[in-house]
Amino acid sequence: MTESNNSDSSSSSSGGFSYTGSGTNSQGNHYCSRDYGTAGTGYHYSNTDGSYYYSNPNGSTYYNDGNGYAQYTPPPSGGSSQSSSK
Repeated sequence: MTESNNSDSSSSSSGGFSYTGSGTNSQGNHYCSRDYGTAGTGYHYSNTDGSYYYSNPNGSTYYNDGNGYAQYTPPPSGGSSQSSSK
C-alpha cells in the first residue's frame, strides 16, 4: 500500500472524524486520511482488487481481502489478533 499521489487537502466531517485528505495512488487504489481529534489520526485504502485496509488512531488495523478473509490486529496495548475466512 503506497501513499496517495493525488491528494485533496479539503476536509469534511463524518461519524466522529474529519476527512483530511484523499486521492488515488499510481496503482489506482483510493486513499483517505482521517483526523479523530484528540484520539489521533488514521487512514484507509480501498483497493482495485476489492480489498480494503484501515489503520486506526489507537494502533489497531483491519484488513479485508474482498474474498472472505479478514484480519483485525488490536492496538499495541492489548488484545489478540483475529482473522476469519469463508
